[in-house]
Amino acid sequence: MIFRQFTHDDLGCASYLIGDEDAGVAAVVDPRFEIDDYLLLARYMNVQIEHVLETHNHADHVSGHGRLAAATGATIHVHRDAEPDYDHEAFDDGWELELGAVRVRALHTPGHRPEHTAFALTDTARGSEPWAVLTGDTLFVGDVARPDLAIDREDGARDIFHSLHYQLLSLPPETEVWPGHLGGSLCGGPGMDMKVSSTIGYERRHNPLLGREDEDGFVEELLAGLGPQPPNFRAIVDLNRGPLLTAGVEVMPLAPRQVELKRSEGALIVDVRTDLQFDEAHIPGSVAITALHAGFGTKLAWVADRDQEIVLVGRDDDEGRRAARLATAVGIRKLGGFLGGGMTAWRAEDRDAGRIERLRADELHARSEDDPDLQILDVREQDEWDRGHIPGSIHVPYHDIHSMPDDVDPARPVAVICGSGQRSAVAASLIARFGGEQVVHVVDGGVGTWERAGHPVTT
Repeated sequence: MIFRQFTHDDLGCASYLIGDEDAGVAAVVDPRFEIDDYLLLARYMNVQIEHVLETHNHADHVSGHGRLAAATGATIHVHRDAEPDYDHEAFDDGWELELGAVRVRALHTPGHRPEHTAFALTDTARGSEPWAVLTGDTLFVGDVARPDLAIDREDGARDIFHSLHYQLLSLPPETEVWPGHLGGSLCGGPGMDMKVSSTIGYERRHNPLLGREDEDGFVEELLAGLGPQPPNFRAIVDLNRGPLLTAGVEVMPLAPRQVELKRSEGALIVDVRTDLQFDEAHIPGSVAITALHAGFGTKLAWVADRDQEIVLVGRDDDEGRRAARLATAVGIRKLGGFLGGGMTAWRAEDRDAGRIERLRADELHARSEDDPDLQILDVREQDEWDRGHIPGSIHVPYHDIHSMPDDVDPARPVAVICGSGQRSAVAASLIARFGGEQVVHVVDGGVGTWERAGHPVTT
C-alpha cells in the first residue's frame, strides 16, 4: 500500500496520495494547486494517478483537481451535494473505490459544508477493517471543524455533532486519523495541533469538544470558540466549484520605473521580506506581509482586494516568484509582477523609501509614560482583546484596517501592538499607508510582555 501525506505549511493544509504499488494505481485526496510533488512521487513509485477525491468544496485554498485531471486524465470524485460545474463522478454515503488492494469508503460528514465527506481506508491485503480515515475538515488533531462556511452556523454545528458521533467515532478506536488541516488553518479552532495525525481513540479521550456528549453543550462550546471567517472564502469556493482551473499565474520581473508606474495606477505593493527589512526601508505606501513565516497567503487574502493589481517586492527574484505561488494558492491571481532585483534595485536608483520606527515590547510602558500623546493600537483578535488589553488602547484587528481607524489621530504617534510583533508588522504598514505620520511598530513581544512585566491590563 502507498500512503503519503503532503502539507502546505503556509496554509496548514494536508493532502494525500494513496494507492497500490503492485496494481500500479493511485488517487490524490484534496490536492493543492501545485501538483508537481504528486506527479514526482507517482512516477517514482511507478503508479498512475487515476482518481482525484475531494472531501468538499474548499473555502481556504484553490484546489489542484483541475491541473491533476489535465496532467493525468484522472477522474474527479466529489459528493453529490457539491454540485460543481466541471466533469466529475458524483458519489453518495457508502460509495467505495477500489485501488488494487486498497479500498476507499465514503463517509458523508456534513457540517463544515453540506457535501463534506471523510474517506475510510482499508488495506484488504492485511485486514477487512479500516486502518485509517481521512477526516478532511470535520475532525482535526485536538479540534473540530468550524461550522459557519456554508449554512447557518448553529445548523452546521449540529451537523458536525452528528457526523462525529454517528460516523467517525463509530470507527474502531485504533483507526488512525489523518486530517485535512494542521494547526494554523482558519478552517478549525484554536485547539488544532501541528501534529500530523492521531487516532479515533485518542481524540475521543483527549479532544475537548468530543468530550461533550450532549448536543446543545457541544454546539454552545463550538460556537463560542469561532474566530473570524477565512478571507475571500466565498470566492475561493466559487473557484473550486467552477470550471476546472488549470493555469497558474505567470509573473514577470519589473524595473523600478515599472513598479512606480503601477503604484501610481493603483496597484497594491506587497513587501514579502522580513518585517525588520521592511521597517528599515520600503517603497512608500507598500504593505508588509512576510513570506518567511507561515500564514502569508491568509494575511494577503485578508488585506488584498481581489480586483486590485498586486506587485510583490522580495529580497530577490526567487522570493518574488515564491510569494506569487503562495498568493495563487488562495485565489489571488491579479498579479502584476515583482520588483526585479528586489528592494536593492529600488535603492540603487535612489528612489524614495519609507521607514517605520521599531520599539521593543518591554520598552513600551516607559515610552507611553514619557509621551502622553502616544496612542496604542491593539490589532489582535476580539477574544484576545477581551482576555486582557492595555488600558486606554484602541482595538482594531489587523485584517479590519481598510482605512485609517476612526479613533486613531494620524498626526499623533501611534504604537501598533499584537501578541508577538507579526500581525503588528502588517498593521503598522497599513497605518503608514493610510496616512499615519509617526508609526511605531512594537516588536519582540506584545500585550503579554506588558502584562508579565506587571503593568496593568483591562479585561
